[in-house]
Amino acid sequence: MTTARKPRLLFLLTGSISCYKACFAISRLVQAGIEVRTVATPSALKFVGGATLEGLTGHPVASDLWESGKAMDHINLARWADLALVAPATANTINRLSSGLSDDLVGSLFLAWEIQKKPWWIAPAMNVAMFNHPLTQASLKKLTDTGVRVLPTGSGALACGEEGEGRLIEPEQLLAQVLAELGSKIA
Repeated sequence: MTTARKPRLLFLLTGSISCYKACFAISRLVQAGIEVRTVATPSALKFVGGATLEGLTGHPVASDLWESGKAMDHINLARWADLALVAPATANTINRLSSGLSDDLVGSLFLAWEIQKKPWWIAPAMNVAMFNHPLTQASLKKLTDTGVRVLPTGSGALACGEEGEGRLIEPEQLLAQVLAELGSKIA
């Protein structure tokens, strides 16, 4: 007798204060029956520790493309997951992904991802001026045109003290989006 495997989510965190919201979402996703593995940029690890992500998922966090013994992780993780979600996705990451830069783990994963076969999502999080900047908006359009799903941003008070678009959507909204995509696969 074979048991169905849990749906697999690759959750990528980039350097934003919104990483705290991502941790809440990761916790809820694991509780909902999704197998989650995390990738965190060095900047993301300034906001939330690797031990937190490992504790939430039961898996070590991947961060360094060049870590000894991990040279093929970008391929292995890209094949392992059913869905990739970059949350929070900073302006830096969005602009790098749209340019095809792959000198870090997030960029290498993106280019190794079979985007025609399975979804890659980003959930932007940044200052309103950064979000509305013409280059960021052009990058979002370019990513959307290649098949990436850009989740909406929240609007309101930002960590910098300004008001407007650019907030990472709330953890419950992330949970609802992922469950709508992967929920039917939960054993």
